Amino acid sequence: MLRITIVILWVCILSDVSAQREIHTFSDDGAWCWFSDPRAVQEGDVIISGWVKRDGTVEAASLDLQHQTRNFATLYPELEVDDHDNPAFAILPDSRILAMYTWHSSKKGIIHQVTEKPLDVSTFSEPTVIRPGIDELLPKFPRETYTYANPFLLADEGEKVYSFGRWIGYKPNMIESDDDGESWHSPRVIISPEEFDPGNRPYVKYASDGKSRIDLVFTDGHPRVEPLNAVYHCYYEHGAYWRSDGSKICSLDELPFEPEEATPVYLPDSLSGRAWLADLGTDADGNLVILYTRHPEETDHYYHYTYYDTKQNSWVDHQICRAGGWFPQTQEGETEREPHYHGNLTLHPSRLNTIYLSREIDGVFEIEKRTTNDRGKTWKIESITENSEYDQVRPYVPRNAPPQGKTAVLWMENRKYIHYTNYDTAIKYVIEDIE
Repeated sequence: MLRITIVILWVCILSDVSAQREIHTFSDDGAWCWFSDPRAVQEGDVIISGWVKRDGTVEAASLDLQHQTRNFATLYPELEVDDHDNPAFAILPDSRILAMYTWHSSKKGIIHQVTEKPLDVSTFSEPTVIRPGIDELLPKFPRETYTYANPFLLADEGEKVYSFGRWIGYKPNMIESDDDGESWHSPRVIISPEEFDPGNRPYVKYASDGKSRIDLVFTDGHPRVEPLNAVYHCYYEHGAYWRSDGSKICSLDELPFEPEEATPVYLPDSLSGRAWLADLGTDADGNLVILYTRHPEETDHYYHYTYYDTKQNSWVDHQICRAGGWFPQTQEGETEREPHYHGNLTLHPSRLNTIYLSREIDGVFEIEKRTTNDRGKTWKIESITENSEYDQVRPYVPRNAPPQGKTAVLWMENRKYIHYTNYDTAIKYVIEDIE
């Protein structure tokens, strides 16, 4: 009985401490999806982020953690009312900011902009639209739609910029730039079944060490479309793609490869259900962690933490917790169009034992911080939000956040979220000061 009492007191203490966290509003009008990343980056005490407003305007903003000041800039007025259009960011070697984003499933192309001054969102250039891969790829992969952008720099390749998205062929593509995003070349389809299917769309999350490597975790299709979709991992390095164990899949000139050629992370069955992705992280020691969801039922989502064990050359998986159901507010008499929209979860990019997740508690999605000292077997839980009036979803820690010191946990508050084209949402945050 004494042990039970101690545990209950410990949980209560955590709850009391978490209730004192001060929740701030970054923007009272902003929405984002989770497949255009990094949707926030950090250098020093400055965080750069961005979102799509209710009227479809794409906005960028900076947050000074030291002085609690915010600055805002319109990247593209009234682009499109769709949360898929949120900008993703990369910090260039001279601390200027590259922003990239797209319309959703449009032929219009990919948009990129660069600031004139370091970390100054007020100096973004005018938007430039590109449509890479039309002549080279369309004949072989006859479907042209642009969705998502994921830019990264690799220092070992002369600070070359790579960007990834679902573009030509409705498949993951990559492009590269040698001049800080001023011009782009070498469009390539990365993943595609040998027999091209214009309706098949792998979903990918990316992470980079900023030096030589970009990791990819992907599904072989959308969970709403594929009866049972699996999760795979690979990485790009030195002009080729590699499996988790370092064995080669193919060179860039041999792309695309089939999903099954990568390393399986999760192979589903009828009981464990479909999967979707949340986050991917790699730290300075080369550790690699994937966060993803399993959906035994569309109303029943579960969060999973899996890491790559280099000694066993295998992925080790642990279930974190039940996430709840979907969060879109299904209208009476309607069938939910996005039943796999989980509350979402994210890694602290420099502390892979620390995650932030959104799960359903008493009918409302709340944000929690969880830390593990045994690689996902057990978790210490702290509440970030409690007794919320609205759902708190899609948390994110800025990439390049330091392992110690100040960063922020950002998330979306849904006053209304009926669909990704019908929302009234805000971007909230708390400051984390890790010793």
